[in-house]
Amino acid sequence: MRQDGIRAQRREQTRQALLREGRLLFAGSGYGAVGLAEIVQAAGVTKGALYHHFTGKADLFRAVLEEAQQEVARRVAVAAEVHDDPWARLTAGCEEFLTATTDPDIQRVMLVDGPAVLGWSQWRAMDEAASARHLADALSLLVDRGIIAPQPVAPLVHLLSGAMNEAALWLASSSDPAGLDHTKAALARLLAALRTG
Repeated sequence: MRQDGIRAQRREQTRQALLREGRLLFAGSGYGAVGLAEIVQAAGVTKGALYHHFTGKADLFRAVLEEAQQEVARRVAVAAEVHDDPWARLTAGCEEFLTATTDPDIQRVMLVDGPAVLGWSQWRAMDEAASARHLADALSLLVDRGIIAPQPVAPLVHLLSGAMNEAALWLASSSDPAGLDHTKAALARLLAALRTG
């Protein structure tokens, strides 16, 4: 039994090494410029070890992307949860999403290579699974409390999510040093237009 635990721990260490090195390489060079040999060498494992955990480079990339999306979702949740007021939670979470996606590693993996490698539909499904539920919950609460006019929440979630993803993509290619501040200000105005009264 003890031996099984040690083997399981080693397998998990190998998987984590592959994810860590894969993320560093994908973020630094881009998916297309990174080969499997480079990944396994950086992780200090064999190709067989990689294939034990992943079906190939695309599968490893998908796992790296999922981790990046979860990291952004955690950052958004932490920023939102410090506020008691539901409106402040929404705005703080949306602002943190924009801030988090200015990280060059996140931009490359999540916004540039993610849709290109996995295809728009799969990338969108992963994005929705990682963040859309939280946005839907926040907007539903605001509608229920009358802070936002009564309306179907699903279209609003997709509109806001799409606008923020597009803004994050624009920030990734912008050389404007005040781009993030200007984008947050524009987002605040956009969100403010949703409030009743």
